[in-house]
Parts: sequence; C-alpha cells; structure tokens
Amino acid sequence: MAEIKEVLLAYDDSDCAKQALVFACDFVRRFGARLHIVSVCQLPQVGSGVALEGIIDNDQKNFSEFFKRFQNDPLNQDIDVIEKMEIGQPVDKILHYAETHKIDHIIIGHRGISNIQRWILGSVAREVIDNACCPVTVIREASY
Repeated sequence: MAEIKEVLLAYDDSDCAKQALVFACDFVRRFGARLHIVSVCQLPQVGSGVALEGIIDNDQKNFSEFFKRFQNDPLNQDIDVIEKMEIGQPVDKILHYAETHKIDHIIIGHRGISNIQRWILGSVAREVIDNACCPVTVIREASY
C-alpha cells in the first residue's frame, strides 16, 4: 500500500462537507498526513463584475471564518493543515490542486442529489472520482 502523506479535503460548507471534515481529521491523524482543505468559489455563468466581486468576497469571508474556527479548535491542534480557496469550476480546481500538490488521497462530501438533478447539474463528487489521479473517499450526507 502506498504511503499517505498529503490528503485533500474538498470543502464547501455543506452538511456533508462538515461530516467529511470530521472523517478527514481522523484519517490524517491515522496516517500522520498533512490535510489540504480546498474550497472553490464557483462563479455564475453570467453576471456583472461588481456582482462577481461580491460573490468572491463573501466566499472568502466565509472560508476565512471557517478556517479560523478550525485552527482555534483545541481538537485540531495536532493536525498539519494547509488551506486554499480557489475560484472557478470545482472539479477542475480540485483535480488541478491534487495533481500539482502530489495529493495521495482526496476526501469529498456527496449531498445525495437526485438522478434528475445530477443529470442536469452534474455531480462534483462523481467527476472527481472519475478523473482523480489518486484514490477518493466519498462521505455521503449523514453517513459519518
């Protein structure tokens, strides 16, 4: 079995992402690995520059607040963590980050959307599974 040193958690502040965070913390502790928490701000296809700046600012503020809470939690003091917020298409950014940072394992939440929603919107988790350069663990909503 390959050694696991670098683990990426795709984090979007959903309930399943929060459950995936708990799993990821246990996972990196078990392997003595570093945790990369990556959040992606997905911009709408249409919108003005001012509206887009507002979306980015809001996501940066939310992710910054989340990360401060995570770092200040005494339960997380033993975890070596890197945080990163990307802007763009979630699948592309997650896969690119994994490749460029030599990630050994990806952990991602799955909201359990319906087949129709998945057909219309696609599934980030499915696309990551299909195209990742390393193993992927999917945490389904309310499974962990």
